[in-house]
Amino acid sequence: MRCIHYPGEALATVSEFRPDLVLLDLNFTIETSGRGGMKLLGELLAAQPDLPVIQMTGWATVQLAVEGMKAGARDFIAKPWDNHELLNAIKTQLDKGGVAGAVKATKTADPFGAIIGESPALHAVIDQAKRVAGTQASVLITGESGTGKELVAEAIHGASQRAEGPFVAVNLGGVPEGLFESELFGHKAGAFTDARSDRKGRFELAEGGTLFLDEIGDLAPAAQVKLLRVLQERQYERLGESKPRPTDVRIISATSRNLASMVAAGTFREDLLYRINLIHLHLPALHERPGDIARLADHFLTSARRRYDRPKLKLNPEAVSWLRRQPFPGNIRQLQNLIERTVILSPVDAIDAGQLEQQSSGPSASLSNFAPSGITLEQMEIKMIRAALARNAGEITATARELGLTRAALYRRIEKFKI
Repeated sequence: MRCIHYPGEALATVSEFRPDLVLLDLNFTIETSGRGGMKLLGELLAAQPDLPVIQMTGWATVQLAVEGMKAGARDFIAKPWDNHELLNAIKTQLDKGGVAGAVKATKTADPFGAIIGESPALHAVIDQAKRVAGTQASVLITGESGTGKELVAEAIHGASQRAEGPFVAVNLGGVPEGLFESELFGHKAGAFTDARSDRKGRFELAEGGTLFLDEIGDLAPAAQVKLLRVLQERQYERLGESKPRPTDVRIISATSRNLASMVAAGTFREDLLYRINLIHLHLPALHERPGDIARLADHFLTSARRRYDRPKLKLNPEAVSWLRRQPFPGNIRQLQNLIERTVILSPVDAIDAGQLEQQSSGPSASLSNFAPSGITLEQMEIKMIRAALARNAGEITATARELGLTRAALYRRIEKFKI
C-alpha cells in the first residue's frame, strides 16, 4: 500500500507499479468541489482503463457520485467512513479481479444450494432449472420483485458448462437509452464526447460465460431492436468501430413484467421474446410459499449474527408466527430488510413480534400502505428513493441498505430518474 499526496505522483506511480486498486480522495486542494479528483480519475483511467478506483470524499453529493460512476469509478465512499464498509468495498473489487460486473463462478457440488425453501412451488421451478442448466438454451425468469431471480440465474450458470467463465449481470432498467450501446457493446476512445479510453461492454466481459439481462421488460423499443440483432447474428460492434466482433455468451433474462401483455400492447417485440424465452421459469411470490418464511428468516438472522457480532440473536416463537402471517409484498428482499433493520435497532438479543411489527410499520417499512391510487410504479419508486435519501442525509450506503438495493443499483436508479 502506498499513500500519495500529489496528482502527478499518482499518475507516475500507477504507470510504474500497476496497483490492484486505488482509493481516490476527490478533494486534495483548498477547493472542495471535487473537480480536481474527477480530473485525476479521468487521467488514471486513461492510463489504466481496467483499474478499480473507489472514490472518497467528505463533501459527498449524489450528483458527484453518479458522475464519478459514469466516468468509470467502481464505488463511492463518503467520509467519515466505516472501516468495515470500506474493507468490504475493497474486497468486492479485488474479488472481481478488476473487471466491473464480472464474477468468476466457483463450480460447487450444488450451485442451487444457496436457494432456501422447501415449498412444492419453488421445488418445481428449481427442478426445471437444474434440467436446463447444462444446455445452452436461453432462459427467461419471471416473478415479482424480490423473489430471487438473479440468485436462480447465478445457480443456472454455476451448474452449466460455462461455470468457469464469467457471470455478468446488467440491470437494463438502470441503463439510460443513450448509453445502451456503450454499456452492452463497449466503445472505442473518441467514439463520443468524454469517451477518453476504450471500454469493454457487457457482452465482451461475459465472453465464454453467461450474460444476465435483468429487468429486460424496461428496455426501450430502439434498444430492443439492437439487442435482437446481436442475439440473431451472434456478433456486435463497439461504438466507434466498424469491425463486427463474434460473441459466445449464454443469455439469461429476468423481468417482473408480463412480457406477453407487453407484446399484445406493442411495447415489447414478439421476435425478441421468442429469442430470450426458449425456457421460461416463474418464481413464486413469498406469500405463495409461507412455509419457507421461517427458514429464510433464520438464514438472515444467522447472517446478522456474524455481521454485527451478536452471536446470541434469536427470534422468539411468537415472532416467527407473526412473520408467517405477513403478506410481504416486497417478497424475500422485504423480509431480509425487516430482519436486518430490527436487529440493528433492537437493544436485546431475543427479538419478539412487537419489535418486528414496530419496524414493519415505521418510515422504512413495506410498500403495502405506500401506493395511493393514481400513481405509477415509476413515480412511486422515485418518491421512495427521494424520501430515503432525505432520511439518510444523502448517504448512499445507508439509503441503499434501507431500500434493499446494492449501491450500484441505487446509483443506476438515481441516474435513470435524474434524481
